[in-house]
Amino acid sequence: MPEKLSITGDQAVELAEMFRIVGDASRLRIILACVGKARCVSDIAEATRLAPSLVSHHLRLLRAARMLKAERRGKLVFYALADDHVRCVIKDMVAHVRESDPV
Repeated sequence: MPEKLSITGDQAVELAEMFRIVGDASRLRIILACVGKARCVSDIAEATRLAPSLVSHHLRLLRAARMLKAERRGKLVFYALADDHVRCVIKDMVAHVRESDPV
């Protein structure tokens, strides 16, 4: 039996906004840099080859969309995936684009 998924209108708007935010290549690279371990802005900037100021801007958006969470450790703030739901979506989409057979 096929799985039926349903959400409210407000939830549809929120979900569409999440996909819009992840649709930016720079933000997606930032998310991918945070898979597996928490990173500070300078580490994310180095891993993505983006300017730290641009990384900080994108991090604000990703936190507001609940894609990433932040944890202060002393003077630094470390960013990680918000939860396992985000991790699963990202890992599944990466696996999907890595598939060798195009549709």
